[in-house]
Amino acid sequence: MTNLNRRLRRGLALTVPALITATALSGCATPPPKSDTADYQAYQQLNDPLEPTNRAFFKVNRTLDTYVMKPVAEGYVAITTQGIRNHVTDFTSNIDEPARMLNFMAEGYPADAGTSLVRFLVNSTIGIGGIFDPASAIGYPKTSTDFGITLATWGVPAGPYLYLPLFGPSGARDVWNLPVQWFATPMEAAPASTALNDFGHAEDGINLINTRATYLQPIDQIDATALDPYATFRSLYRQSRASELQEVKQHDHRTWPDWYSRPAK
Repeated sequence: MTNLNRRLRRGLALTVPALITATALSGCATPPPKSDTADYQAYQQLNDPLEPTNRAFFKVNRTLDTYVMKPVAEGYVAITTQGIRNHVTDFTSNIDEPARMLNFMAEGYPADAGTSLVRFLVNSTIGIGGIFDPASAIGYPKTSTDFGITLATWGVPAGPYLYLPLFGPSGARDVWNLPVQWFATPMEAAPASTALNDFGHAEDGINLINTRATYLQPIDQIDATALDPYATFRSLYRQSRASELQEVKQHDHRTWPDWYSRPAK
């Protein structure tokens, strides 16, 4: 049963991007005529030709959030301290370090790949499975990356904006991070077992709740002040992705191990 469950998860992870794209394409917004230069340029700049479908998914997600995720997150905050939530963040982040290491290697940043490896080894042992982050204290700070950023460093364009059911903001390029991130976890690499499968589900759930708790106040503020929350979330997502890509390009500390020699600048 565990092996079947894992195969189903893998199949879902592989088909999610294709299904989402195919569904979204059925609800394209009609672009203004090219003769209307200002409106056409604004349409191109938004890069959201799937806006009708995206807004429909946004509405569904916000309904689920209002009646399920937000109340759960508020209850979670009420029974935990900020320190506990920080440890949960460190723990779930540590599970993603192998994926970050592989992405840094694919991006051609060997030093950051080495940092991710050291972080995973140190925090998984001395840090008690990643609950603590001693790696940062000894000079190996976390740097974020994912397969969407890897594709960006390879020159793949961002493509149109997507708002995914359940997953939230994404894009035609970033959506491929979902299956890659899924497979590149220690749980997927380890032999299948019922205990490991249950652990994976528990980790996914606590990570989701902990992340939602982090954004309780920012999302409430957007809801209270934004004239169009959908457009605000779209803009914030794009700004965040651009910032993450820029950080990766500027952040390649020389650490052990050096996977291969970097060309002289």
